[in-house]
Amino acid sequence: MTGQILLDPLIPLALIYGLAALAGLALVIAVWRRLAGWALRALAALVLLAAIANPSLQNEQRAALSDIIIAVVDETASQRIADRPAQSQAALEKLRAEVASRSNTELRVVTLEDGEGDRGTQLMTALSEALAEEPRARVAGMVLITDGRAHDLANAPPDLPAPLHALLTGQADDWDRRLVVRNAPSFAILGEPVTLTLRVEDQGAAPDPGLVDLSIAIDGGEPMQFQVPVNEDIELPIDIPHGGMNVLQFATPEAEGELTDRNNAAVVQINGVRDRLRVLLVSGEPHPGERTWRNLLKSDSAVDLVHFTILRPPEKQDGVPVNELSLIAFPTRELFLEKIDEFDLIIFDRYQRRGILPSVYLDNVASYVRNGGAVLIAAGPDYASADSLFRSPLGAVLPGNPTARVYEQGFRPTLTELGERHPVTEGLTDFAPLPNAADGTPGWGRWFRHIEVTPTPGATTVMSGVDGQPLLMLERVGEGRVALMGSDHAWLWNRGFEGGGPQLELLRRLAHWMMKEPELEEEALWVEPTGQTMRIIRRTLGEEVGPVTITHPDGTETTIDLDQVSPGRFETLWEAPEIGLYRLTDGDEETVIALGPSAPREFEQTIASGEEIAPVIDTVNGGVLSISDGLPDLRDVRAGRPASGNGWIGITPRGAYRTADITVSPILPAWAFLLIAATLIVGAWLREGRR
Repeated sequence: MTGQILLDPLIPLALIYGLAALAGLALVIAVWRRLAGWALRALAALVLLAAIANPSLQNEQRAALSDIIIAVVDETASQRIADRPAQSQAALEKLRAEVASRSNTELRVVTLEDGEGDRGTQLMTALSEALAEEPRARVAGMVLITDGRAHDLANAPPDLPAPLHALLTGQADDWDRRLVVRNAPSFAILGEPVTLTLRVEDQGAAPDPGLVDLSIAIDGGEPMQFQVPVNEDIELPIDIPHGGMNVLQFATPEAEGELTDRNNAAVVQINGVRDRLRVLLVSGEPHPGERTWRNLLKSDSAVDLVHFTILRPPEKQDGVPVNELSLIAFPTRELFLEKIDEFDLIIFDRYQRRGILPSVYLDNVASYVRNGGAVLIAAGPDYASADSLFRSPLGAVLPGNPTARVYEQGFRPTLTELGERHPVTEGLTDFAPLPNAADGTPGWGRWFRHIEVTPTPGATTVMSGVDGQPLLMLERVGEGRVALMGSDHAWLWNRGFEGGGPQLELLRRLAHWMMKEPELEEEALWVEPTGQTMRIIRRTLGEEVGPVTITHPDGTETTIDLDQVSPGRFETLWEAPEIGLYRLTDGDEETVIALGPSAPREFEQTIASGEEIAPVIDTVNGGVLSISDGLPDLRDVRAGRPASGNGWIGITPRGAYRTADITVSPILPAWAFLLIAATLIVGAWLREGRR
């Protein structure tokens, strides 16, 4: 209990000061005149002034409040490597025991875990939030149990109310190796090398490494092995193999004794783009579809078209001398022998053998396909004739053998059962026009010519025509790909006949499939990430797929099943528990995906160090101690004094209290003041009367 005197004047203080001044003046005069009894009259005046001031005594009943110590325990990803979890637990248990042995002291424990995204260790944010939840007048000390790698030092509290200390995990001989991609473009032009800058970096007490192994895999393929120096930038030229997204995975094996292999791999995603799609269009004769093919190809600014058309076949003799024709001789030898590999796609539109292109040229086209080229045949009656391309050296790579029968009747192209699952034709029915004007049924416009062919053993039929006969066939030949369209009436779709059809979309998909774009592969597994949510997609020509095994960044595995969402397409959504590099496989196909960086900020610096947080701790005379050197004791220190030493850390007791009750009572009742004053006045009168 404590007390203090309070004044509650009966009149304004200014008037009391005036009365006190008059009393003082009277006292001076009395002393100067040596009047008897002046002292008693002065005391009487003082008593009367005190009575007017109305003094009271205030008593407080105080309840002592406990001191609070805040402990922030870092349990982010970098604190889960090596023996750091055990060190953190031991330090926390020691701190609990020290606080429990002290009277009137409490411990508040705050656990810091990984947040969403790649924010790293938000240590200062956690400390600020913990301080905001406690009365600052009761905080006697703060302890951080961490590796010292904080990524939010800008959020450090500006005024800490008590000493702050850091207990560092880790060992003095810790070391780690990490793979860093210093420079990587987001896209690259096919056919032009792109240079990446890599660095294999050792941190901490690392041994002399010499050269280390580095593996590079593209799209989950067989990795290429190299040996590279450590702690040096490496310029690495890479040729992007295909258009679309290319996933490049770099990895160096885990070395004996290093802290973690979580930062030994990196994934770079580079979008491959074609500078120009070089297309050679060979038209055998003028016909309505020739102009359609040309217009479609020329409408795309990314297509570099070379059109070779035969306007005057050898059998056409009109008597005009050759030297009077206004035509430029076409460089067939240069195109079909010397520069054929420069084309991405060759289209034969109603072309038949007439002796214009020698067999050696067509044989060279067949070799071009086997070596990775692409050929599209738009077949008309020419393909069913004796001069068919199938009966040339090119026939060895074509997917359909003509029977010489030509259907001249209306039919509506349809997708085969396999075509509904094939990436070239899946979903094309979504492009069907409104109900057809001819018979009122939904579908594409009709065609009126169909060349009957027999598919070769390796061909895939994705569209059918008259009586379900094969219409569009695809085949892989060696490293290349070939497509055969058994009709020359696709141009009717472009003209909008009976509503038309998806000719442009079909041509685009055909071209991209023959260019080996990953998104049009028949068997593919890929991931579309959104934050930490994966949409896992498996496309297949089969009826079902097996479960997908996901390997986490820490090596644990999760197996999930996919659901069929459309013919040949299976999907599922999966929430990843953390950012990092994930590997997915179903036994046949595999892929890799990096959510955020493959090596998050938590693993950029894995060696424990207090250098970054020391400036914050020094402002309140705290200390940075290593747990490996021993667990410190807890001591009391006065405010402003050094709060750490060898084997100990200090807290400042705050002596905070809560007022439980307040009582206010007058020092003396009014009548007592009057009685005292009257007694003094009477005494002074008797003294002056010499009685």
